Amino acid sequence: MPELPEIEVVGRLISEATTSWRVRSSRVPAANTLKSFDPPLDSLNGRAIQGITRRGKHLLIAFEGDLYALLHLMSAGRLQIYPKRAAPRDRTSRLLLELEDGRELRLREFGTRQLAWVRILHGRYLERDEALATLGPEAWPDPPPFGELLNHPRWLNSVLRDQSVIAGIGRSWADEILHAARLSPFKRGKDLTEVQAAELREATVAILGRAIDHYLQVLSIPIPDKLPMPLQVHRRLGSPCPRCAEALHAVHFEDYEMCYCPQCQTGGKILKDRRLSRLLK
Repeated sequence: MPELPEIEVVGRLISEATTSWRVRSSRVPAANTLKSFDPPLDSLNGRAIQGITRRGKHLLIAFEGDLYALLHLMSAGRLQIYPKRAAPRDRTSRLLLELEDGRELRLREFGTRQLAWVRILHGRYLERDEALATLGPEAWPDPPPFGELLNHPRWLNSVLRDQSVIAGIGRSWADEILHAARLSPFKRGKDLTEVQAAELREATVAILGRAIDHYLQVLSIPIPDKLPMPLQVHRRLGSPCPRCAEALHAVHFEDYEMCYCPQCQTGGKILKDRRLSRLLK
């Protein structure tokens, strides 16, 4: 799933390429993608794009006249801009905005689940939208102190991924952040010391910031379907830890795995399955 660094950079690149250009036409090939009806999608026609910003894992396209398109790419969505007559015509299309110069801003979604969505909103209702109103503070660039923010009885890996607590982090970057902070994914948020909370905040800002810098160096328009994620821990089961060179381990859940270094994060303890997670503090 695209997370804060990926969404941030995609938004910046496409914003630079589309700001001030007007929408000639708008279509939603997959009807279930559009989650609003008033204002209608065609109310975007003739309006200039004023910029694209990020809220958590959401993209927010601003149009003149105080209209917005709020998008969530979910696990397999991609927002891309294509030159004239170069946009692929396939079943991945979810939202098509043709610009006045013939280019096309397109939301595509890979796979069969069709979970990506878009809402067209008046600016006066934007902050009341349930997707934005329930978001916690942004994880980057300047989150609040983590001591009180993450004071939860749940595991840190779970708390960091809870968008109502802190917005923007998912499975990939939670693994990277906790490894950088030398904290067990299974430590309870409420058990963080003041020093650990400060170090975890510092690691969060640093890891996400470096990922954004990496993408800005290697990405340009056209944006590839698969981004070159600079991951060192997530999905690296069996690889040497980038810090101590010990083999990385993982806890396997139904549809994902949580990676960690026993030497750096759990005092040498290896978690065999999630039922034993309470043993790792």
